[in-house]
Formats: sequence, structure tokens, C-alpha cells
Amino acid sequence: MSLAVVAASIAVFTGIGAGIGIGIATGKATESVARQPEAAGKIQTVLLLGAALAEATAIYGLVIALLAIGQA
Repeated sequence: MSLAVVAASIAVFTGIGAGIGIGIATGKATESVARQPEAAGKIQTVLLLGAALAEATAIYGLVIALLAIGQA
């Protein structure tokens, strides 16, 4: 197994971190809306921004993995 394949495998693990982060953020946002329904719009906006940033890290990991495989 080449070093590029190992590097790609490690880079793909960023998706796990992104999934955990989005899951925790969604849970906390749900709790917040349950406590303060009048603030649901602001909470949703912040949640979507945070989810987009977390998902961006997963996409960066995918790009790095593809680049590593391409170098092999």
C-alpha cells in the first residue's frame, strides 16, 4: 500500500469530525428553539452558517484525498 493511499485515508477522516460537529450543533439548536421559540429565526441562521463551515472542512478533506490519490 503506497503512502498516498494512506494519506488519502487519513484525509477522508475529516468527514467524521464534520458529521459529529454538525450533529452536536443540530442538537443544541433544537434545544435552543425548544427553550426560546421566538428566537428560532436567529438560531436557524447561526446553525446553517456553522453547518456550512463544518461541511467545508469535510470537502477540504475530500479534495486533499483526491489530490493524494492523483499523486500516486
